[in-house]
Amino acid sequence: MIIYNVTLNIDKSISNEWLEWIKEHIPQVLATGHFKEAKLTKVLVEDTEADTYSVQYRAHSREALNAYYADHAERLKQDGLQRFGDKVLSFRTELEVVDEYSVTIN
Repeated sequence: MIIYNVTLNIDKSISNEWLEWIKEHIPQVLATGHFKEAKLTKVLVEDTEADTYSVQYRAHSREALNAYYADHAERLKQDGLQRFGDKVLSFRTELEVVDEYSVTIN
């Protein structure tokens, strides 16, 4: 399992507007058919000038992620860049799930 992680540093002056936008953007990424789910999380750091978020998309496979890169990534990334410019800084990482654990409470 591959997780495509996008970490974003959002200028506080546009944070609310960006949050509304990303909640529309994530379903557009999922609609490409290359991911099975996504999680939007806020990174808990104290910063007076910016808010930091992470969006984690679970790809169906490595091939699905590669197809996303080839067919959709640039177009979807440009939408945010055109709207918010340098008020949003982002970087992307790929994570391979090695194993998963859960707790069962009786």
